[in-house]
Amino acid sequence: MRCVIARFPFDLTKSGVLESMKGIKPEQVFSESVIIGRRTYPVKQVGQVVTRQDRRDFSAGEVLRAMTQLGFTCRGLPQAATIRVPNPFQQASAMLGAPAAA
Repeated sequence: MRCVIARFPFDLTKSGVLESMKGIKPEQVFSESVIIGRRTYPVKQVGQVVTRQDRRDFSAGEVLRAMTQLGFTCRGLPQAATIRVPNPFQQASAMLGAPAAA
C-alpha cells in the first residue's frame, strides 16, 4: 500500500511492517499505540522504525492512518480517570461522620 508520511511516499505492507518490528522492544506507551503481533508499540516508535525518519518529522496521525489501512489495531489516547470531587455539603457531612446525601 502506498502512503505518504512526512511528505515522503512509502510502499508499506503488513508483512513488511511485521518484519521491521521483529526484535524491537516496545517502549512505554503514553499516547496513541499500535498493536503489532502481540505487542503494543507507541505510534511514533513504529513510524521511526518503518520510515527510518526522526520522530519529529511526522505526526502520529499519519502513522495511525497508515497502520489502520494495513489492518493493524490502533488505539487512541488513554482516557483519564474520572475523579469525583465532593461538594462542600458532602465534605462537611463526611467530616461529621454522617452519610452524605447523593
